[in-house]
Amino acid sequence: MKPSLRLFDFSQKINYKNEVLAGLTVAMTMMPESLSFAILAGFPPLMGLYAAFIMGLITSIFGGRPGLVSGGAGATVVVLIALMESHGLEYVFAAVALAGVVQILVGLFKLGKFIRLVPQPVMYGFVNGLAVIIFMAQLEQFKTVVNGQETWLSGTPLLIMAGLVALTIAIVIILPKLTKAVPPSLVAIIVVFALVFGFGIHTKTVRDIAAVSGGFPPFHIPAIPLSIDTLKIIFPYALIMAGVGLTEGLLTLNLVDEITATRGNSNRECIAQGSANILNGFFSGMGGCPMIAQTLVNLSAGSRARLSGIIASLTILFIIFFGAPVIEKLPMAALTGVMIMVAISTFEWISFRIINKMPKQDVFVGILVALITIWLHNLALAVLIGVIISALVFAWESAKRIRARKYIDEAGVKHYEIYGPLFFGSVMAFNEKFDIAGDPEAVVIDFKDSRIADMSGIEALNKLTEKYRQAGKKLQLKHVSEDCVTLLKNAEGIINVNILEDPSYRVVVEK
Repeated sequence: MKPSLRLFDFSQKINYKNEVLAGLTVAMTMMPESLSFAILAGFPPLMGLYAAFIMGLITSIFGGRPGLVSGGAGATVVVLIALMESHGLEYVFAAVALAGVVQILVGLFKLGKFIRLVPQPVMYGFVNGLAVIIFMAQLEQFKTVVNGQETWLSGTPLLIMAGLVALTIAIVIILPKLTKAVPPSLVAIIVVFALVFGFGIHTKTVRDIAAVSGGFPPFHIPAIPLSIDTLKIIFPYALIMAGVGLTEGLLTLNLVDEITATRGNSNRECIAQGSANILNGFFSGMGGCPMIAQTLVNLSAGSRARLSGIIASLTILFIIFFGAPVIEKLPMAALTGVMIMVAISTFEWISFRIINKMPKQDVFVGILVALITIWLHNLALAVLIGVIISALVFAWESAKRIRARKYIDEAGVKHYEIYGPLFFGSVMAFNEKFDIAGDPEAVVIDFKDSRIADMSGIEALNKLTEKYRQAGKKLQLKHVSEDCVTLLKNAEGIINVNILEDPSYRVVVEK
């Protein structure tokens, strides 16, 4: 069987205890978040749990790497709020399914590899901004509604909530120092639940967010007109949702790669995400993507295989069927404490230690990406802006590095050995290297340590050739790589130069 068709690596040693316990912990932390985002978007609460089940199961089995957890994520749901308000739930289902189609196409055309273009400062900014968002979201649990107005807790309710959250955090911090036999997050949830239930402590529970009982996700074809007008409505939302989901998902995949020192398959992850979202559209789920917080909970609990994600999704389905009366009594303080610790562990604290060793432009990019992530909650936009600024900085630095070594050989031919790429940013500096009036009759430009990168470089050569021709001198190019020759052939109508000793370079690409 081809490796690409293997769903599970049976040669991998699996710690079944860790996988099961990690799956249970992930399920406990995923449920309140999925419910909260469904309510925020105006969806029926169960849509969040259905999405958590469908996304979790499909991506755990077919996804690009073990350990990655997917569910009804807020990053993708926020995109659909405006569509829900303007056109209703049926259009949301259609947009989610169409987003899945887009994601599958990205995977089939192997475009997932372009996540490599995201620089490390952008990764730092993305992760740090996300950590702040996770932390800030937990502060909402310290609020209550009085006379229809949302207000902060005060007095005894505030002390109880803060005390239980502090207890949860203390257990998560201290327990690993005593034993690593069980996930500290799960132990913290159980201990706080037992304390609240045993002493009859009155505090906010999952039930205060929403009911979680129901049946199997029902099959439902979106009731929308099949027309171009409908496509015009849902396609922009589907495209943005697909982009946000893939961006967050592939960045999370890269993060797991770093933590586990293994490599995932980004294109396979795109296809798995897309398949899950298509099912969401037809089985009443709100859609989703990989969730970095739950993924970190999963990894910190010791999971390194696909089993924990399967356990988590099946646990959520079991709770929808049978466990709602118990789960609805879980204190939100326990789940809030766990998520606060996730936010703390998500933050790249090393970025503070190396900030004085990083180039100033990288520091600026990292801070900007973090601020956009925090302020707009738009992960895709933040990463896109970070990549664009990094690319512009790189272009500027590359433009400054072009230089030329000049000498005249025994035959009286002047040679210009060019170092650095010739592209739009370096054209001006390139032109300044030549002394057309003072050069001899024959001139050779050697591109052994350079390359012609774009049309601006071709146009620069065209103008340089014309100037030498008008001066009655002959210009030749030497050591022009095959891809550069192709560019020059495509521009035959505007440039005429002699090319000598063309080398042929090979570039390593992903199979």
